Amino acid sequence: MAIFSLQSHLTDLNSWTSLARRCEALGFDAMLTADHPGIAASPFVALAAAAAVTSTVGLGSYVSNAGVREPLLLAADVATLDVVSGGRARLGLGAGHTPGEWAAVGRSRPDVGGRIRRCTAVAEAVLALLDGEEIDVDTPDLVARAARLSWPVPVQRRIPLTIGGGNARLLRWAGAHADVVGLTGFGRTLADGHSHEVRWRAHEIDEQLEQVARGAAGRGRTPALEALVQHVHVTDDAGAAVADVVRRTGIAEAELLASPFVLAGTAEEIISAIREHESRWGVTRYVVRAAVLDRLAPILPRLLAET
Repeated sequence: MAIFSLQSHLTDLNSWTSLARRCEALGFDAMLTADHPGIAASPFVALAAAAAVTSTVGLGSYVSNAGVREPLLLAADVATLDVVSGGRARLGLGAGHTPGEWAAVGRSRPDVGGRIRRCTAVAEAVLALLDGEEIDVDTPDLVARAARLSWPVPVQRRIPLTIGGGNARLLRWAGAHADVVGLTGFGRTLADGHSHEVRWRAHEIDEQLEQVARGAAGRGRTPALEALVQHVHVTDDAGAAVADVVRRTGIAEAELLASPFVLAGTAEEIISAIREHESRWGVTRYVVRAAVLDRLAPILPRLLAET
């Protein structure tokens, strides 16, 4: 069965809480929000508001930039959300890519290797803190001295961890430690600091999942695989719906429609594609953005029941 989560952002309280109720009623697994300091609401405050009007849907950041977040503060935010939601918190972490986020907090943006080292170090530290351990780290990538989260204590024994990204080393770490690997389909960050090249072709997905499998070898269980869906079109003419994406990416229509980052076609065609994604790659989870909710909602019950 496919699992769907919804990513959105807070603009005002009424629309946010209404969206949270709708998200839960439609059967989404989780309500997620991005974490971009300065241009988006504080994710954990926003999610606490969503927790107040829901009772079952998961709630998490998607994803927090480990480069500008400190482990103790992050662990406290996640644990607090877990308490106020009655055990529904999720934690999403990534290595970050937007240069302005480092500059805004007075830091220099590291190279790719430095960002990956920082991300894995922060993830390890947050997991340890949430487990009640004291951490003492002093490296070029992370400093935390005698840090301990004495309170609040999370409701969940382990808060589910999603690692999002496409870097080979990060995917191997995620394979070994994460509960969910969030496949973003992002390639190299472009000059604007926000946009990316895409890695949506089958062989590129194969290469990423090979890294996850390498990391998970010997673990005993593999993490769930989740795709961040960039385009959703419920239509009788999938080719026409993605024609502009084909033009912009240079990816052939057939390969684009076979990618888990694009869901386009009739309900039957989308269901078939989702089944193929699970069969071929093991992808069973999808994150869609709130902008496509109205077009997806009519067929969501079928997607949840028939895939």
